[in-house]
Amino acid sequence: MKYPLSEKYNTPELMAKIMGPNPLKLEEELLTGHRIPAGAVVCDLGSGQGLTSVFLAREYGFKVYAADLWSDPEENRIFFHEMGLTDDQIIPVKADAEALPFDKEFFDAVVSTDSYNYFGRNPDYLDEKLLPFVKKGGYLYIAIPGMKQDCHDHLPKELLLSWTPEQMDYMHDTVYWKKMVSQCKGAEIVTVEEMESNEEVWADWLKQENEYAIGDRKSMEAGGGNYLNFIKIVLRKKF
Repeated sequence: MKYPLSEKYNTPELMAKIMGPNPLKLEEELLTGHRIPAGAVVCDLGSGQGLTSVFLAREYGFKVYAADLWSDPEENRIFFHEMGLTDDQIIPVKADAEALPFDKEFFDAVVSTDSYNYFGRNPDYLDEKLLPFVKKGGYLYIAIPGMKQDCHDHLPKELLLSWTPEQMDYMHDTVYWKKMVSQCKGAEIVTVEEMESNEEVWADWLKQENEYAIGDRKSMEAGGGNYLNFIKIVLRKKF
């Protein structure tokens, strides 16, 4: 697919802030045809250094809470201001996805790009930890790295060039994720499907010169990408 919105951010300075396969292209595909209302209050859950939060605020007009446990909110705030956004448009928050510090039914929607697989593999997570903060009828848009088919019993040697079996346990296929989210009582499934962006987003990441991207090249250059994909999950909180 084409990425007219993401291409605006294709500069060396901004791409240096990505922490994995290009999250802006993933988010653009994830939100194609989205149903989040204009001006919505949105949680960017697992926002990292805030690039996806900037994208949500500037390109979609959402009021964004950039929620992340590991990044520095003040550093993110400076970045947001440099990108021309005000404190009314985007708010950095240090937040644990397991204990979100917001009022109940605060958000119109939650968007999570390349992070949900770290905390969302507990079947009770949605009902107990996340959905209470979403308004009735609100949406969750999730993009996560996964596998085309689960192969944890016999992990291909190509994948083990860059990742341990423990690291690979965060990655599963659409069957796994459909089963996981179907256990949620408070939301209906709109879709769980494989995304198109796998090759493009990995190519952007592997061009980076940080140690993590360099480490990932070993598997991807050996053909590890043949086993991987990205998965789109869209849920709607029940009324």
